[in-house]
Order: sequence, then structure tokens, then C-alpha cells
Amino acid sequence: MFLKPFLQEINHPLCLEKKVRFSLWREDLNHPLISGNKYWKLKYNLEKAKELGKSSLLTFGGAHSNHIYAFAAAGKEFGFETIGVIRGDECRELSPTLRFATDCGMRIYQVSREQYRNKTDASFLAELSEKFGGTFIIPEGGSNELAVKGCYEMIQNLNVSPDFLCSPVGTGGTLAGIIRGKEGQSKILGFSALKGGSFLRNDIEDLLGGEVFTNWEIIDQFHFGGYAKFTPELVSFINEFKKQFSIPLEPIYTGKMIWGILDMLRKDFFPENSEIIAIHTGGLQGLKGFEEKGVTFS
Repeated sequence: MFLKPFLQEINHPLCLEKKVRFSLWREDLNHPLISGNKYWKLKYNLEKAKELGKSSLLTFGGAHSNHIYAFAAAGKEFGFETIGVIRGDECRELSPTLRFATDCGMRIYQVSREQYRNKTDASFLAELSEKFGGTFIIPEGGSNELAVKGCYEMIQNLNVSPDFLCSPVGTGGTLAGIIRGKEGQSKILGFSALKGGSFLRNDIEDLLGGEVFTNWEIIDQFHFGGYAKFTPELVSFINEFKKQFSIPLEPIYTGKMIWGILDMLRKDFFPENSEIIAIHTGGLQGLKGFEEKGVTFS
């Protein structure tokens, strides 16, 4: 069940003060379970698996991974068996994400962190393929050429070219699709959820397959300490944002991006009369894991 996203303007006081227009493209509402960018990153991977006659899918992720959650839901909805290769020391007790995944029928295959580092190694992938009977393997985060194709299609549905187009970045597949889809239009800002995220530039260039675009950059100063790290201030910000605008965010991707956009706006990064659009990439299922650890989101 796919629902069409829409633009929602954010009438933040800073926007009036700085004379800019800021909106969110609500991809978080596109599907109840396979939400946000995950829908698009999986779309053509699933089509390819069916074309090859594969009945099972395998992927990689952590205990709270949005990708694992969406992957398991997609497998159930479209009739695939699913295997999740999960970093071992993160799933001694199943997280809400992994409980959902197993309820969808996913088989959890626990590996050590050392083994997990081999997730792109050809020999390790061949070993997994043999172990699980020639399963169709999709990389961590779903980021491959087929994911880029899906995210290209995603951004084609946004029929405007704002001055600035913003998206969170984890593995780079979504941003690569956005860059390709905009074909040099708009200034594209990728907000890294990882500490030291400037390395993502090389990964994104690889995903673009030699196509060269100069209208994008990685913003890497709003990671709040690294992937899945956050502060009480960020939690308060997310709760206040929902109270003000009735839009839920999460502290791994979208919360950091929106904080960053408003901070950059405050510091006059965006010229007067700019139009800014940010992609809400979903991931709200991850809030359950934080709440089990005592972090309260309104």
C-alpha cells in the first residue's frame, strides 16, 4: 500500500526572521511499514530478485536498523523469505526492531563484529550465499545501484527544484539517487548521521558510477557524537518540533538534519528568499528502541 507523499511547509519563526521558505517532503508517510527512503531503496532490488527467480533475500544491519525493519516487512508483504545478518553483540536480547523482524518471519543470523566487517567481502558473501541456498543479497542499508534507481524515481515525484534540497545520509544510496535525479538542479546537502562523515563522498561517487555532479556536499557537523548518538538537547528539540508542527522526527537521521538546517539558517548559511526542502526519510520505528531504554519522545 503506497501513499503519495506531500510537501508540508514549516512556519518556524526563524524562517520569517531570515526570509526563507522551508518545507518537508513527507516520505515518512508513503507506506505504513516500508516507510521513507526504504520503500524506494528496496523497490528495484525486490523486482530483480523476482526476475532471477529468488525466493529468499539476505541483508545486513544492527539491532535497531530501519533497513532490517523495512526489509523484513517487505519480505512478508511480497512473499520472500528473509535472513538478517546482525552484529552479534547487539542482539543478545532481541530489540523491538528484531522482534518485529522475526514476527515477519525473518531468520536472524548473528555474527561477531569482526565477522560483520566482512559484509562486502566477496568470499564472505559467497559463504553466506552457499549457506542460505543462493539467496539474493542486498547490502547494508540497501545501498546499491538498484537502490539509487529507486531513489532517483523518488525524487522525480518532487516536481519542484528548490534552491536547497536536504537529506539525511547513512550509507549514501539515497543521496546518490537524489543527486542523479536532480541532474544538476538545486544545491543538494547531505546531513551525515555518522561522525567523520566526509568519507561518504567517495561512497556516493562510487554509487553514481562515474557520473559527475558538482551541486552537492556532505554536511558532517551535526552527528551529535556519531551514529545513533544523541543528547538530551536533541531529544527536547525533537519533542518540541512535534508539538509545534505535528511532525514526528527521530534522533538518528531526521532529527539531526532538521536541527542542522535550523542552526545553519540561524547562522545565515541560506541567503534571503531561499527555498529549502528537506526529505523526511522515515525511520520512526526506531523510537521504540530508545523508549525501551528510558528515552521519552512525545
